[in-house]
Amino acid sequence: MSSRRLLLGLIVVALAGGAYYFYDKNKTPAQAETTVNGSVVTSVLNNPAPAATQAPEARSSITVTNAQTPVVSDFASVAPPNPPIKAWMVFDVNSNQIIGNVEPDLRIAPASLTKLMTASLVFSALDDKRISLDQMVTVSEKAWKTGGSRMFIEVNKQVSVGDLLQGMIVQSGNDATIQLAEVVAGSESVFVGQMNQEAKAFGMNNTSFGDPTGLPSPDTYTTVRDLSVLAQHIIKDHPSYYHYFSQPEFTFNKIRQPNRNGLLYRNIGVDGLKTGHTDDAGYCLISTALRDGRRIITIVVGADSVRAREQISQTLLDWGFQNFSDKTVAEAGKPLVQPRVWEGETKQVNLGSLNPVIVTVPRGQENAVQVVTQYNGKLVAPLAKGQTVGTVQFVLDGKILKQEPLVVTEAVAQAGFVGRMWDKLLGMF
Repeated sequence: MSSRRLLLGLIVVALAGGAYYFYDKNKTPAQAETTVNGSVVTSVLNNPAPAATQAPEARSSITVTNAQTPVVSDFASVAPPNPPIKAWMVFDVNSNQIIGNVEPDLRIAPASLTKLMTASLVFSALDDKRISLDQMVTVSEKAWKTGGSRMFIEVNKQVSVGDLLQGMIVQSGNDATIQLAEVVAGSESVFVGQMNQEAKAFGMNNTSFGDPTGLPSPDTYTTVRDLSVLAQHIIKDHPSYYHYFSQPEFTFNKIRQPNRNGLLYRNIGVDGLKTGHTDDAGYCLISTALRDGRRIITIVVGADSVRAREQISQTLLDWGFQNFSDKTVAEAGKPLVQPRVWEGETKQVNLGSLNPVIVTVPRGQENAVQVVTQYNGKLVAPLAKGQTVGTVQFVLDGKILKQEPLVVTEAVAQAGFVGRMWDKLLGMF
C-alpha cells in the first residue's frame, strides 16, 4: 500500500513539473467579467487591459480630463442648455465626471478667475506656515498703484494677510492680489513663475499666467477644462480657507464691498467661487453649489452682462442637479468579483476598489450601469492587498463611464508545495 502511495506521489510530482513548464510557456489569457444585475459572464480577451501605471504624487484626487473623457450628457435623452456664451462646463465633484460642456478646450481670457491660482498659492503658503493670517505687511507702491477693481489699501501702511485675502476673494481687489503675491514670493515676477509651475503640476496644460490678477495680457489664457481642475483644487486641497468664497461682504478702510457673486444670495446652495470680467473675456463666473451632499461646479465664460452670467450659471446648476444623479458603484474594500485564484491557500480572491467609486448617470438609469472587470493575466498567489491586477469599467449603453484600477481587497497567501503542484497540474487541462 505504501509503495502505491509513493508511486502515486511521484507521478503527481512529475506531472506537476511538466505542468509548471507548460504553465510558464502557455499562460492563460487575460479574462473579462461583466456583471449585470448580479449575474457574471466571463469571456477571454484577445487584448488584455494594460497594466496600471503609477500616478504622480498629488495633494488631492483631482481628475484631469481630456477630449476623450466621457461626457455624461451624451448618454441622456434630455437636451443640454444652449446659452449664448463662448464656453461652459458642468462638472460633478463627487464623481469627478463632466456632466456637460461646450468648447471645453477653447482658449479664453480668464480675467479675475486668475485669482483662484493666486489664492491656491497663498493657501499653500499658509498651510506650510511660511506666512500667517495675522501677519502684518507694509503696502508697496506697486500694489497700491494697481488699477482695476480695488480693496483700497494705502501705500506704506500696514495690513494683515487675512484682510488682504478677503480683499482679493470677496472684493476681487487687484491691489490686494499684487500685495499677496509679493508677500508669498518676494516679487510679482517670481510669483508668476510659481503660478505657471503650479498650473503644470495640476495638469492645466493649456493655461498660462502673465500676472496674478487676470488683467488683460497675451501671456494669460486658459480653458474651461483647466479651470475645472483649478476649482477642484481650491475646494479639495484647502477646506480651511474655503469659507472666504461664500463671505457676503467685506469692509476695509471704511469702504464696504459686497461679494460680486450674486448667486450667493439666492438660497440655491451656492457657496462659491469666483467672478471675472474684462472687455476681452466678457463676464465670467465659476460657481459651485452643494445640494444634499452632492457638489457641482459650473464654469461660464463670455457672457454679455453680470445678470446673464448669473442666470446662465443657475440654469446649468439646476440642469445638472435635476437631470443627473450620483450612484455608488463600488464600496471601498468590498469585492466586485471573486474569481478563481491559483496556487493560493484559498481558491477565490476578492477584487474591487480600495476607494469608493461614484458615477454620475442620467436620472432613471442608475440600475443600468454594468461592471466589467479585466485581468492583466492569470491570478496566481501570493496576492497582496492593494495589488493592481487589472481594470474595472463602469459601462452604460455600451459606453465606458469610468475606468478604475482593479485591486486585491484581501491578501491571498501562497499554498504549500502540494497545493501549488496540484494547481499547476490542473492548469494543464
